[in-house]
Amino acid sequence: MPEDKNTDNKELKEEAEAAEETQKTAEEAEKETPESAETAEAESADAEDTANEETVSEAGEADSEPETEESASDGPGGEEASGDQAQDKPKRFWQKAGKTPKKDKRDEQIAELQDKVARQLAEFDNFRKRTEKEKAQNYAIGARDVLEKLLPVLDNFERGLKDVDLEDPFAAGMDKVYKQMVTTLEGLGVTPIEAEGKEFDPNFHNAVMHVEDENIGENIVTQELQKGYMYKDQVLRYAMVTVAN
Repeated sequence: MPEDKNTDNKELKEEAEAAEETQKTAEEAEKETPESAETAEAESADAEDTANEETVSEAGEADSEPETEESASDGPGGEEASGDQAQDKPKRFWQKAGKTPKKDKRDEQIAELQDKVARQLAEFDNFRKRTEKEKAQNYAIGARDVLEKLLPVLDNFERGLKDVDLEDPFAAGMDKVYKQMVTTLEGLGVTPIEAEGKEFDPNFHNAVMHVEDENIGENIVTQELQKGYMYKDQVLRYAMVTVAN
């Protein structure tokens, strides 16, 4: 009987120790489970990141392949293009394609209007200058025509006052009218041409007679037959003279 009791006690102890070991194993398993879960999550996250990086790298390689081909075609020996060449690529593309950027129609219209205005202003300025020149020429022609008709009247005054007595009141009055007329003509730009005693000048003198006189130098005006006049810088009437040979 005692032996049976000892055997039963041993079996109970063994069962109790086995239960304790099972409980300890279960507790250790529970402790290790969160760590393994976190480790699994971290490993899954790393796997996803690695997959994303591989996808991005593949996309980058796919995008870079045309540039590599283009640079190989542009650069000598298949070398990569520099930064300046990369900037010139769009320009080369437009040049090769033969395309030019479109201009705004409003800018073209503004340029056309500005050109028209500039042309019209230039034409108006030329017209104004031409008109002023024509007016001056017409005025000079009209004044010259009137003054030429007054010169014979002036000649008659000179002839009439040549042999009269200026003490006579009538002759004195005519002399005053003559002097006033001469002053008025001078104010308009009419001046007499000097002739007698001067060297003959065909630009101002009209020789109608030639005389032989050893006491007078050759080609000298000896007598003024009709007085000549200048209108500003033009000959209004040539002086009619006699020249010594």
